Amino acid sequence: MNASTMHSNTTLADGGHMQAGDQLLSASSVTGDEVHNLEHENLGTIHEIMLNVTDGRIRYAVLSCGGFLGMGERYFAVPWKALKLDKENKRFVLDVDAKRLKDAPGFDKDQWPNMADPAWSSSVDDYYAR
Repeated sequence: MNASTMHSNTTLADGGHMQAGDQLLSASSVTGDEVHNLEHENLGTIHEIMLNVTDGRIRYAVLSCGGFLGMGERYFAVPWKALKLDKENKRFVLDVDAKRLKDAPGFDKDQWPNMADPAWSSSVDDYYAR
């Protein structure tokens, strides 16, 4: 598990290791991490991290849910601030039940929304703020 309060070792191409420290991680070290809800149900995994290049902050974690062998998989952009670190269980926690997540604004792997669209962004933020 790689999370903002844990040490991360990334292997470099030359075989060396990069120490990210206690508060800093590479995006690749977070992708693939599981996301569970407060009932300990597995909601999916972090597929991608979306950065706001204007302010340099993480805006969304793209959560990959469902499907089998890549078929029927759905993606959900979850505001980064909605995710909490579960250091003990080496995963992230999202305070949403599985049914509510299925009703969240989602998208298919081949049809990503324009995440820079203010109306889309506002709808996602509002959905997870409830």
